[in-house]
Amino acid sequence: MQRLALITASMTLVAFSVWAQEPVVGTWKTQVGTTAAIDECAQGYCITMKTGNNAGKRIGSFQGSNGNFTGTIIEPESRKTFRGVLTLTGDTVHMRGCTMKVICVSLIWTRL
Repeated sequence: MQRLALITASMTLVAFSVWAQEPVVGTWKTQVGTTAAIDECAQGYCITMKTGNNAGKRIGSFQGSNGNFTGTIIEPESRKTFRGVLTLTGDTVHMRGCTMKVICVSLIWTRL
């Protein structure tokens, strides 16, 4: 009986962990056709390139919840850091960031 209770409690904890995961976590297709992963990390959520010339590089970190985040993203080629917002709408991530409050970029990624 105790073993059954322990198994049930473990299954409930696993189900809660999956349910509680922020929907932004996952694999995304970038505008240029490469893929990037957004995962939980010490800074909140981190973006790591999965394919292309910059595979394996961490290019950003964000904090927030419920589809609204703020943070930084680094353009891998120029190494410019953009500060801005990331919003999640369904299976689409919209990012908008600026560097030196003058140069701004917008990105739209789709979930794979």
